[in-house]
Amino acid sequence: MAALPLETHLFRFFESKVDPYPEAAPQPAPRGFFAFLWAGTEGMRPYILGMTLLTAAIGVFEAVLFAMLGHVVDWLAGTEPAQLWVDHGGTLILLGAVIMGSTFLVALQTMIKHQTLAGNFPMRLRWNFHRLMLGQSLAFYQDEFAGRVSAKVMQTALAVRDTCLIMTDILVFVTIYFVTMIIIVGGFDAWLMVPFFTWVALYAVALRWFVPRLAKVSRRQADARALMTGRITDAYTNISTVKLFSHAGREAGYARSAMQEFMGTVHAQMRLVSGMEIVIHALSMALILGIAGTALWLWSAGQVGVGALAAATAMALRLNGMSHWIMWEMASLFEQVGTVQDGINTLSRPHAVVDRDDAKTLTVSRGEVRFDQVCFAYGAKGADARRVIDDFSLTIRPGEKIGVVGRSGAGKSTLVNLLLRFHDVESGRILIDGQDVASVTQNSLREHIGMVTQDTSLLHRSVRDNILYGRPQASDAEMIRAAERAEAHEFVLGLSDPKGRTGYDAHVGERGVKLSGGQRQRIAIARVMLKDAPILILDEATSALDSEIEAAIQASLYRLMEGKTVIAIAHRLSTIAAMDRLVVIDEGRIVEEGDHHSLLARDGLYARLWAHQSGGFLGEADGGPLKVSETDAAGPVVV
Repeated sequence: MAALPLETHLFRFFESKVDPYPEAAPQPAPRGFFAFLWAGTEGMRPYILGMTLLTAAIGVFEAVLFAMLGHVVDWLAGTEPAQLWVDHGGTLILLGAVIMGSTFLVALQTMIKHQTLAGNFPMRLRWNFHRLMLGQSLAFYQDEFAGRVSAKVMQTALAVRDTCLIMTDILVFVTIYFVTMIIIVGGFDAWLMVPFFTWVALYAVALRWFVPRLAKVSRRQADARALMTGRITDAYTNISTVKLFSHAGREAGYARSAMQEFMGTVHAQMRLVSGMEIVIHALSMALILGIAGTALWLWSAGQVGVGALAAATAMALRLNGMSHWIMWEMASLFEQVGTVQDGINTLSRPHAVVDRDDAKTLTVSRGEVRFDQVCFAYGAKGADARRVIDDFSLTIRPGEKIGVVGRSGAGKSTLVNLLLRFHDVESGRILIDGQDVASVTQNSLREHIGMVTQDTSLLHRSVRDNILYGRPQASDAEMIRAAERAEAHEFVLGLSDPKGRTGYDAHVGERGVKLSGGQRQRIAIARVMLKDAPILILDEATSALDSEIEAAIQASLYRLMEGKTVIAIAHRLSTIAAMDRLVVIDEGRIVEEGDHHSLLARDGLYARLWAHQSGGFLGEADGGPLKVSETDAAGPVVV
């Protein structure tokens, strides 16, 4: 392989100074603006400081350069051409060397700024912000647009970088340059400082008027942009629902209202920008006239030389160009500040469910699950809150298979979410083999629980990636075996996508939209089969399957349940009637408990639910009692 050129090695040296993907877990983001910025610069501070010092040196050099050129003009005015190099040749050569040597300062500063910071800084922030957002609870995402959260992660990272660079690079340069320039001009004659100080005072007034207004509208704009992005993303995410109800026009209108709100902030911003441009140009022209006029007056009075006149006028012209740039950078700074402040509201929100400092790794040897006087309410807490789960106690023996039955809203899915610790209980405990789920790490808890839900969501990746999500280290043979057991292997081999990938390499689309409901469900079942966790949760696991496929994989599901503790939730009672025990809950409490036949004989809530469903789901002509085969080698099967 050919050797890389020297400049490539040089670039890579500076690019590799910062790791954009640190392994250390990110700390919760502080809510204060400057504390948030300071936390965001972790790992970057030495390079920001180095860039700042180099920027200051460049600012000093550029201002001093005008003084040097002023002296050259004086030499030209007072020296015969033939004597110039004789009298000043050495100084001119030294001056040329200094000017060329400044290239080293600029090169080092720009390498740190553009190679070390420009890309690594925001990527490091995105990496940490993304991991913080992955740690948020389900309740957080139920209250947020996914697109809105994504926009906050992306735009806040850039805004933090730009805020830090503007404050430590551009403002430092301007401050150092201006202070040095004032000293140099004052060295020519104190009267030359008057136009500069007058300009500074008026310029500060302009900044004081325009910048806060730009900052305010920028904060509104950042929030409006995130809302607009969230609404557009929401429509794309639910495109099948949009088309099913023929609401493309309605969704366009819904997005347009957000776009109109965003455009309102754009118009307000651009009006301020136009006014700012006019005022700054007028001030710049006044500065040039003031400096040139004062310098000419002093020269005509013999108080300054031609070099001072040239240097002061050149500095005024330079400030004319810089004044627009400074104002834009100040406006950009406050825009970024507004974006950061807007992002802080989302990114610094504390995690609702966190591991304890002394959390241990869950170990499951038997698989006993026990709910001990558990109480839970969504939203408001306290005596007035309506509890979804109320003083709930239940012990599930190791290897026992129970079915959870109840009306919609009775608390069935909430029980599962509490077991998985998607929410923390209000009071009581949930124990697995005697270990409180609140005292173990969330990752180890969920590693020991497999779950198949009714609303199966797949990642927009290959079928292989989706199945291996259950156990990433599994071999291809193990993955294919799981797919075969879930009756998925045959249809997977026939899949293809627009990029020509086939079989297990074919991508399934966002949330698996390119597959049918039954196909998605079988991929999900294969994923859980591959995971092979000791505790299994089935939440309407076969609801998306047609009768033929359901019958085909029913035996596989029972094989999957062998030796595991199983909690099965179903609205369709025929799918769980063959469980070891049925638990009937209503309003967060257990109201009945027993097997299918004993509950029917009790003639309570279960019997009423069974009578209500027996004609619609069982497919039996007489709607009679369920018959359970005890002879199937794979386990009890509904017949």
